[in-house]
Amino acid sequence: MTSPVIPPSPSREEYARDYAAALAANGDETIFDRAEPIGLIVDWLADARAHEPNDPNAMALSTVDADGVPDSRMVLLKDIDARGLTFYSNAESAKGLQLSGKPHVALLFHWKTLRRQVRVRGTVEAVTVAEADAYFASRARESRIGAWASDQSRPLPDRAALEAAVARETARFEGVEPPRPPHWTGWRVVPRSVEFWRDRPYRLHDRLRFDRSSEGWTKTRLQP
Repeated sequence: MTSPVIPPSPSREEYARDYAAALAANGDETIFDRAEPIGLIVDWLADARAHEPNDPNAMALSTVDADGVPDSRMVLLKDIDARGLTFYSNAESAKGLQLSGKPHVALLFHWKTLRRQVRVRGTVEAVTVAEADAYFASRARESRIGAWASDQSRPLPDRAALEAAVARETARFEGVEPPRPPHWTGWRVVPRSVEFWRDRPYRLHDRLRFDRSSEGWTKTRLQP
């Protein structure tokens, strides 16, 4: 029996009602004319920025711990180019330690409003010191102070302890710009496969996967 908190599968009438909207959003077949995936991710990010109400650059980052157990959390994409997709965080956090131990990761973008998602699998490499410094300097002052105050992923006795650490670091950096902490950096995900998914009526969705080899990208259309 389905739980009352879980929506039921759409009825035939509901699919029919949404058919025109689904085709308008995801009926363009030129998606399959692409020779590489990065440009399409950029285009879909632009669409998401125009339509998603919150964090269109949010992506689930999946890593593996020392015991081989997967772990996932949401992070924010901060740069994308031909080299890969970049995000920033604390290298001493749980994710940072997992990335150091096993640099194989997966990313997932899901844009509910557009009924699209993108899956990325690949390896990570550290950004340069200059890149990390430049992005850190672009953050709000309070966020930079927070990076010094938080021992990310470590136990916290209570909220008051965190607020006290923020107050301490705020006083320490009074009148000066907080520099980047040595444990705060960024990672670039170098993709080896990218899969695009878009909603089509009656669960007959479109899936297109790009795989990279030494010779470049190849693409394969997948069954829904």
